[in-house]
Amino acid sequence: MCMTDPIADLLTRVRNANRIDDPSCDIPYSKIKRGLVDILKREGFIKDFRELDLDRGFKALRVYLKYGPDGERLMSTIKRVSKPGCRVYRPVTEIAPVLNGLGIGVYTTSRGILTDKDCREQRVGGECLCEVW
Repeated sequence: MCMTDPIADLLTRVRNANRIDDPSCDIPYSKIKRGLVDILKREGFIKDFRELDLDRGFKALRVYLKYGPDGERLMSTIKRVSKPGCRVYRPVTEIAPVLNGLGIGVYTTSRGILTDKDCREQRVGGECLCEVW
């Protein structure tokens, strides 16, 4: 199967698992997906993730979702900003906090995958992959 937007697939799998209160979801592996999931873990939106070795040399990421003490969702919205048909690049001067700092923007830059806060600290712009809050 040919997938035209693997980042949107990752976000959709996480969003769907979050909506049905599933404890985990599996995602086909790639380096950019691993970087994005690593940022989600670092920022506290997911509990953990690990790499799985599947048959015939394929790999996957198992993402463990995080919920509040009473089972409430920690991610209310996770949306794709830059799409294959319409890429969204922002210089560092146009990178603003998401929801006044309550959410995060994830950017792919020349220094790797960074949050909006890291981009402003390192004075680097890039392509806005997604926003999460």
